[in-house]
Amino acid sequence: MPLRKTPEEKPTALITGASRGIGLELAKECASHGHDVVLVARRQDALEAAAGVIEGKYHVRATVIPADLSDPDAPLELRAATVAQGIDVGILINNAGFGLGGEFLETDLHREIEMIHVNVIALTHLTKLYAAPMVKRRSGRIMNVASTAAFQPGPLMSVYYATKAYVLSFSEAIAEEMRNTGVTVTALCPGATATDFAQTAQVSNTRLFQTLGSARADDVARSGYKAMMRGERVAIPGWRDKLMIQSERLAPRRLVTALSRKVQESR
Repeated sequence: MPLRKTPEEKPTALITGASRGIGLELAKECASHGHDVVLVARRQDALEAAAGVIEGKYHVRATVIPADLSDPDAPLELRAATVAQGIDVGILINNAGFGLGGEFLETDLHREIEMIHVNVIALTHLTKLYAAPMVKRRSGRIMNVASTAAFQPGPLMSVYYATKAYVLSFSEAIAEEMRNTGVTVTALCPGATATDFAQTAQVSNTRLFQTLGSARADDVARSGYKAMMRGERVAIPGWRDKLMIQSERLAPRRLVTALSRKVQESR
């Protein structure tokens, strides 16, 4: 086993939504840089499988804590679990989230309320719980996974786009509030990425995923980790997405919304 650095040099990273997709790749990326990791998601079996791979390959400790972040009590229970196990979280990565496609008047309200709990409420609650100890010791990193969806309205995925707009705005605001505390906040804003997100959200047949192409989750994670460690406030992986966001800022809002609908429509 390679020589491990001190906890001060390599803080433990807690990653939500860590059993698959971008979350799993972010956990691997942190582990590859010598961080112990806390893996959080709903399915314990998937988390344990991920933990086994990470510990075997990167020689770090991977702690598994199952949690359903649509449950309002889950953030407090998660914080209590890390405290009980003596885990001092120095990096918080709020990655858990999901989407739902379709016309707003036809989509499942219960599912959308769950989405708001996971994408917005749990993220906010966990940030509140873990940021305070970081500020107290004047050291820490927070990454909130938003999306390029955060930069415009999203017809046919209206609630999802709105949740990601919240994540971006919230992250930039608290990054400014904490600018002199030793704690940085980064909003990671990936575009379409090759995970099971599209299938779960029922948007795998849209122009966004069928025509425009998808980034690799490990590339997104690598870019996000670097941006977080540099203390960048907003990180957009990939030149194409950066260019798209910049061009949207110059276009009329109604046109941006209409184009957003176009890419969300089925081919």
